[in-house]
Amino acid sequence: MKYKFDAHIHSVASGHAYSTITENARFAREKGLDLIAITDHARKMPGGACNLHFFNMAVLPDYIEGIRVLKGVELNITDDEGKIDLPDYILERMEVVIASLHTVCIKPHESTRALISAIKNPKIRIIGHPGDPRYPIDVKAVVTAAKNENTLLEINNASFNPSNSRSGGGETVLEIIKECKRQNHPVILGSDSHFHTNIGNFTYIEPLLKEAEMPDELIMNTNTEKFLKFLGI
Repeated sequence: MKYKFDAHIHSVASGHAYSTITENARFAREKGLDLIAITDHARKMPGGACNLHFFNMAVLPDYIEGIRVLKGVELNITDDEGKIDLPDYILERMEVVIASLHTVCIKPHESTRALISAIKNPKIRIIGHPGDPRYPIDVKAVVTAAKNENTLLEINNASFNPSNSRSGGGETVLEIIKECKRQNHPVILGSDSHFHTNIGNFTYIEPLLKEAEMPDELIMNTNTEKFLKFLGI
């Protein structure tokens, strides 16, 4: 299967990632992608970028190294009401907004309410790594909310790297994929790259997609134009 883009990529601005935006774009071009999104961590993540970083992303050109580069953020969900760590006036300037649960920002707990609250925020278009086993969820309820609000649930490749603290959530992620298939709601794949050579790498999650017999048309990464339309770009 040919994947056309990767919408979850970090740069050095995240504080614990190691490639520049230009390095990310150059590698994406070499890999044959059409588009990437730079989605650095917001300020509640230790070492994350300050508000001004995101506000000023408008200075970036739309194309770098011949690759369409979308300006984005990975927000931190900080409570069960879906509170996030960037104000609306900055989110309005972002092209891709991911919201995720991270242990340094919110303690592990049953998180169905937290994710559904975030899903209901119209500025949030993607929920990052919802299959994290440290944050158990009611999968059917979360997928139903995502479909109702036209929000994408991410299938996160980095979560299955054995060195990642989110590893071990394979059963939940497979359940998310199958429930999205049942509800005819697309998923989005994300590398969650913190170094440019991981951009467009979905090898850990491809077996789950195959097991679920997920059709290509329900994997957003197979159609760049469809994704841009989803974002309103």
